[in-house]
Amino acid sequence: MKYFQVAQGVWGMKLFYVNVYMIANRRDFAKGWVLVDAGPAGSGDKIIKMAENLFGKGTQPNAIILTHGHADHSGSVPELLKHWDVPVYAHEFEIPYLTGQSAYPPADPSVGHGLMSLLSVFFSRSPVDLSGHIKPVNMAGGLDELPEWRVVFTPGHSPGHISLFFPLNTTLIAGDAVATTHAESAIGLLGDVKKLSGPPMYMTPDWASAEQSVGILAQLEPRIIAAGHGPVLRGREATEALKQLSANFNAIAVPSSGRYVDKPAVADETGTKYIPPFTVSTKFKAATILLGMLAGFMITKQIRA
Repeated sequence: MKYFQVAQGVWGMKLFYVNVYMIANRRDFAKGWVLVDAGPAGSGDKIIKMAENLFGKGTQPNAIILTHGHADHSGSVPELLKHWDVPVYAHEFEIPYLTGQSAYPPADPSVGHGLMSLLSVFFSRSPVDLSGHIKPVNMAGGLDELPEWRVVFTPGHSPGHISLFFPLNTTLIAGDAVATTHAESAIGLLGDVKKLSGPPMYMTPDWASAEQSVGILAQLEPRIIAAGHGPVLRGREATEALKQLSANFNAIAVPSSGRYVDKPAVADETGTKYIPPFTVSTKFKAATILLGMLAGFMITKQIRA
């Protein structure tokens, strides 16, 4: 069981290529702890084991908080709810994707920058149904289960994306509003290569909102950044890197071409309303052919073995 400490009272664990976090409330403010994001399907047992290592056998959180509902962040929630009878919180704009009402906009494999972008076409975007458990976050009042933390609305990567900020030591749990690795690269994502980046390009359907969200986070001047993908960034390095990302967002974060670059997907509290058409570029065709050739080579090698 490998997990890591983010800050005092905050721990994380990497599940394949995505991080989940556990936050313990300070004793004088509230009891218990919360789980932030839940990893891909099949992660439930690992999450429960981590919780029991930290907080004791039979423990359960006061709540599960989802930064957003993408499958790699919410996939194991149904498994966990078989063990834990707890509320699940998300922004109201994420509720349609967590109650079976709407599917997310499709991934954009044409953005380039690495193997993960090409593979994103296979990522699930289907809604899950957490009806009876899911509740909208009170954005004005915050969360009773996490009273010292601010909930920050950070849309762009998804319509109702949120991040969490602890002002006392300026810890930011960013979700996928930013990544702390090169999320489009399999080597960067799986190897935890440290690099502050924008949200994963292949799953971000609204770049204007994503830029505004990064600007909001930069103003918080966090000295600890724990993202959904990548290692923890600390100290002045974290603060300055986020400022630089905000100041140069289009150059650093936005792909030169892609389905959502010129026109975003549109969503509201009922789900996805508009998806721009997908145009296949010559560059994307060539990359797809190369990926097909590589896959064919690996399959042939496996058969001959």
